[in-house]
Amino acid sequence: MITKPSSRQHTYSISELAEEFSVTLRSIRFYEDQGLLKPQREGKNRIFSRQDRARLKLILRGKRLGFTLNDIQELFNLYDAEAQNKKQVQVMLNTIRARQYKLLQQQADIDLIMMELNAAERRCYQQMNKFDEH
Repeated sequence: MITKPSSRQHTYSISELAEEFSVTLRSIRFYEDQGLLKPQREGKNRIFSRQDRARLKLILRGKRLGFTLNDIQELFNLYDAEAQNKKQVQVMLNTIRARQYKLLQQQADIDLIMMELNAAERRCYQQMNKFDEH
């Protein structure tokens, strides 16, 4: 039997989350099927907690940044893990460092691409100005 959330804890329906984040109900159900969201059930209704809402926000941000759902699940697992010994903590640290390194490389790549796009944009404006002069 699923206990009803306390009245002090705000909960969300699937429709509320879908509307707030501009995603389909099907997407939210898919994330649930993948184990990324774990709403409580009340009959056929899903009851999402603040944690579920925060996770949905992180899932969508991760997808925008190019993370796979497996990458996102791995990050959630790291966050949720209660490391019991030094070896587990070391594994977590190694995974975190690898993720940080990858993100720093992506950030450097994005910076370079932005510089190239800015230069191309300037050339386009210069070309447009030449057209206007004639």
